[in-house]
Amino acid sequence: MEKKRLIVSMDNLPEGVTEAIRKKYPNGYADYVIKVPKGNNDFFYAITVDTESASYLVKVNVKIDSVVESDDKDSVDDDIEIDPDDESLAEDPADIDDLDD
Repeated sequence: MEKKRLIVSMDNLPEGVTEAIRKKYPNGYADYVIKVPKGNNDFFYAITVDTESASYLVKVNVKIDSVVESDDKDSVDDDIEIDPDDESLAEDPADIDDLDD
């Protein structure tokens, strides 16, 4: 007899599936989340777990951190401290490269 294949939300888990998840992922499931395509250019994230009677694809909520990348030319390092008395920082116009070249 073949097992049922079910897709279920983490919020609506049947009895016993939570314990199966704890056994399969004792240190958490963050490294085992998969991206599942739904068809219409949409997708969801899930983990897999099996019980005696069924194989589950359990939908999980995923928060993805997005990082905005910038050009090195445009970035500013706020941690740099400038000593206003340091004479080596005095600008000599002859030392400045023309950025329009």
